[in-house]
Amino acid sequence: MTNGLEIIRPDASAARARVVLFDFDGTLSLVRAGWEGVMIPMMVEFLAETGSGESEAELTAIVREFVGRLTGRQTIYQMMELRDQVSQRGGTPKDPLEYKHIYLDRLMEKITDRREGLRSGKISADELILPGGRRLLEALVERGLTLYLASGTDQVYMREEAELLDVAKYFNGNVFGALDDYKAFSKKILVEKLIRESGFGGEEFLGFGDGFVEIENVKEVGGVAVGVASDEPDCVKVEPVKRERLIGVGADWIVPNFNAYDDLMAVLFPA
Repeated sequence: MTNGLEIIRPDASAARARVVLFDFDGTLSLVRAGWEGVMIPMMVEFLAETGSGESEAELTAIVREFVGRLTGRQTIYQMMELRDQVSQRGGTPKDPLEYKHIYLDRLMEKITDRREGLRSGKISADELILPGGRRLLEALVERGLTLYLASGTDQVYMREEAELLDVAKYFNGNVFGALDDYKAFSKKILVEKLIRESGFGGEEFLGFGDGFVEIENVKEVGGVAVGVASDEPDCVKVEPVKRERLIGVGADWIVPNFNAYDDLMAVLFPA
């Protein structure tokens, strides 16, 4: 490991990359940092209501596992798993979309000050961007790469937050998030569409993400990927569970943030 950069596959390179796929929350944006602290207790609350007899600690471990496993996919998939877990315990589950709206209402209460702070200027955008993120985006655009931003967060919110963070401009309109019709959008659908319609080959993809989904999607088509295993909200050290999950789906490099900019660019684009 050099300066926070861990090289998993020394022979990997993004020298042929023409298009870059970024995840949003936890990879670039920290506006929603701490979302797990809202989602997991909410889910434990609903599972406890089934009267299964499991302790809070047992339920928390179960929820933490599937929330982590599904991170990067649209939020609705985590809520679908909650529905199934409630059913397995003999409860009567709500519709996953209802669970999702309850979660979003609670999350918005938590992050309203951040959003309003960005809007008013009391919080600078770079305070809520993963360290080194803006410099990286600028460098990739300067290299002539086409950037896409894709998120499991609802599109209306993530587009707004991308504007508040002043990063939307780097993506030139290529900003995509989750829809209530969850089958209409996924990162996999986006990657396949880009290959089909834009003339990009799979090996021309470079991905950045903190969830397994975007890493897996890019690797499946033959691209290379940087796993962002950050210990939110500090974003200083590598978080071990994230690291293992990202390596498990094929991440070529692991970083806690983008402060090791020079080292990262050197391995991505060797001279």
